[in-house]
Amino acid sequence: MKEKLYTIPINDAFAIDCECPICAMRKVLENNAVEFTMGPSYMEDDIRMETDKMGFCAPHMQMLIDQNNKLGLALVLKTHIDKTNKEIDKRMKMPSAGGSLFKKAVSNPLLEYIDGLNHSCYICNRISNTFGRYLHTVVILWKTDEAFRKTYKECKGFCTEHLGDLLKEGEACLSKSQFEEFRKVTTELYLTNMKRMAEDLEWFVNKFDYRYKDEPWKNAKDAIPRAIIKTNGMIELEDEKKKEG
Repeated sequence: MKEKLYTIPINDAFAIDCECPICAMRKVLENNAVEFTMGPSYMEDDIRMETDKMGFCAPHMQMLIDQNNKLGLALVLKTHIDKTNKEIDKRMKMPSAGGSLFKKAVSNPLLEYIDGLNHSCYICNRISNTFGRYLHTVVILWKTDEAFRKTYKECKGFCTEHLGDLLKEGEACLSKSQFEEFRKVTTELYLTNMKRMAEDLEWFVNKFDYRYKDEPWKNAKDAIPRAIIKTNGMIELEDEKKKEG
């Protein structure tokens, strides 16, 4: 099938030699979202309205700091804090709902706002909107493109989180028979490569035994960061490994 604009990120991710191409795909989205947030866009009213409202989670705040745009970050933080102060002040004056003399309130506007703010992030939201479309495209490519099926089957599997994401998306948009095949291929791919990972970790452990100290490392030297990608989807660890190499 001829490559289209919306298939390029998927094909690029599956071309990378990594433990989870879905993690690689998401990492590109994350980097792009961070750069977008600290680029000229932060001066646009509609973008600032969203960042003021949602704020950022701690990991993405650190990534924004690493962009080294102190003026831009100061402006974004100033208007976000102004918005937060205004909302909290407004909700302090709002009564809790559903309460009575003998019954606790079931709704507290101030606490609900704080809880929502603590679980919102402009960058997470931006990634999520595109990531869902990417997952859908992966499944549709598997369904319609024979060349991609081959590429899919030859990758090194997926992290546990993205195994679940792929199976959910497959179940949602494939027929019953197509999904059964997709589930079988995807799960076997996951298990085969997780067993490979377990073997690499076992050999890594063996290398700390004096009996094996003169044996080659085989593929085990970077087993820990690769295993963490498999279990936790932390692809930045692989980025560091490449820098060190």
